[in-house]
Amino acid sequence: MKNELDSKFILRVFDKIRNHGESQGEGYILDGVKASTDFDGYTLYLSDALVSISFGFHNQYHIDYTEAAHYEQFTKKLDAIFKNY
Repeated sequence: MKNELDSKFILRVFDKIRNHGESQGEGYILDGVKASTDFDGYTLYLSDALVSISFGFHNQYHIDYTEAAHYEQFTKKLDAIFKNY
């Protein structure tokens, strides 16, 4: 499976989670997706129980998941957040 993410989409979803989500420790959570950053704010993290994305400088990203179905479910959550908030 080829993983291509639109950087603007990821940044917008991150912002929506931060603005509409519930603050939890060092991040925010909205509809089961947690958004956080590293200590300097250059790397963004989006995750749920089964998938995590780290998105950093120069639009580089890494996606960690064990099954393609988990990744598909995660992207559906991101789409829903993008459309609903």
